[in-house]
Amino acid sequence: MLLPGQVPPLTMDSRGMADRIDAESIKLDGIALENGTHPDANGKDAAELSKSQKKKLKKKSAAVRKQQETQGEEEDGGAPNCQNDGAEAKAVADKHTHGAGVLKSTKAKKDAQAPLKQTSPPSIPVASLFPSGIYPEGERQPYTDDQRWRETSQEKQHLERMEQDMVNEVRQAAEVHRQVRAYIRGIAKPGIAMTELCEKLEDSVRQLIAENGLEAGIAFPTGCSLNYVAAHWTPNAMDKTVLQYGDVMKLDFGTQINGRIIDSAFTVAFDPRYDPLLNAVREATNAGIRASGIDVRLCDVGEAIQEVMEANEIELDGKTHQVKCVRNLNGHSIAPYRIHAGKSVPIVKGGEATRMEEGEFYAIETFGSTGKGYVHEDLECSHYMKNFDVGHVPLRLPRAKALLNVINRNFGTLAFCKRYLDRLGETKYQMALKNLCDVGIVDPYPPLCDVKSSYVAQFEHTLYLHPTKKEVLSRGADY
Repeated sequence: MLLPGQVPPLTMDSRGMADRIDAESIKLDGIALENGTHPDANGKDAAELSKSQKKKLKKKSAAVRKQQETQGEEEDGGAPNCQNDGAEAKAVADKHTHGAGVLKSTKAKKDAQAPLKQTSPPSIPVASLFPSGIYPEGERQPYTDDQRWRETSQEKQHLERMEQDMVNEVRQAAEVHRQVRAYIRGIAKPGIAMTELCEKLEDSVRQLIAENGLEAGIAFPTGCSLNYVAAHWTPNAMDKTVLQYGDVMKLDFGTQINGRIIDSAFTVAFDPRYDPLLNAVREATNAGIRASGIDVRLCDVGEAIQEVMEANEIELDGKTHQVKCVRNLNGHSIAPYRIHAGKSVPIVKGGEATRMEEGEFYAIETFGSTGKGYVHEDLECSHYMKNFDVGHVPLRLPRAKALLNVINRNFGTLAFCKRYLDRLGETKYQMALKNLCDVGIVDPYPPLCDVKSSYVAQFEHTLYLHPTKKEVLSRGADY
């Protein structure tokens, strides 16, 4: 009911009618002009208009027709669509009436509907970039000929469908790994402090994976071992190490969701003289992946790796070095919240004859060295991990009990480093940590080093043995 003097508000139908009338009047302008009956603003017929006025009206009519054609092409890709005629007329009328304001509104709507893109530095959780909840597959590879029957087996296909949710979680962790390492490659330059590099990497993981206690986060400390140090080095507090042009840096970091771990590593070197070393190790890792599969003996994987690795040489300072496998470092099986799950994948021949099995995760990693090809523990320890199989051990030191509670709550059986304890606000924990190590609750993992004049490179991928095929979960465009 309308009160006297009120103007009835336009409903959706009345607005549409008004718009159509407005649009039709614009069309009629052009027709009337052609027939010589178009009135101008002063009510004159077209015959009485000046030449300049006629010219303006013709241009106006032509512009309207062009706008209508353009609007139709934008909305349905240039294909005619009778159902959109009303919408086209409305769009033309709106543009005639409101001008650029409608264009801005349309652009804003398109921008709002556009998919999110990762920022630089990365800050958007990967889950927000994939609203469907489905994450990219890694590289799928077929099994050897004697296992090809799995591809067409209905039973194996059913089993693969049953595990989709679990595998999708690991793929999410893998996507986080890919995006973080793409960012880190851009900032890992000579002159950056190793502490800064690690903290930026770890902060990116926390943001992209939407860190949530033990349910999602970092799987183990960032390894950034340099030159002759092969593994298990990350800077402790107050470390002043700076990345140099002549360094060979192994970046080994992990992501996890619900305990499902992605363990992947690559080597960064700025001096091209190290390229033969990096290429040898990368290809050896790929050879190990190709050799892996259901019912494959672990020793056969090691033999395939060694054959490729040690066929390569590198010349440094006028001396030729054979690239040697670091024979006492291995790949390993992975289980939920357990980075080393019991099976070791050698990188030289002569290892265990234990076989790989369906449904297992493996870290296929290789280390190539210009030194002896054998590592020993050295330097200050930074990596620690609670013993997965340890039972109840009585503790006398109250500080050790308190620290164990912190470890259980924040890391569980995942590896951690001193920087992570510092970040949690823990202080004066050295004695308590030593006590936990002495009684076997926590194991220390000191840096592993070849001879000091040598250079070691590393490449690593996480592999899953599906019922029908194997998947290199952490594969990316970079390696």
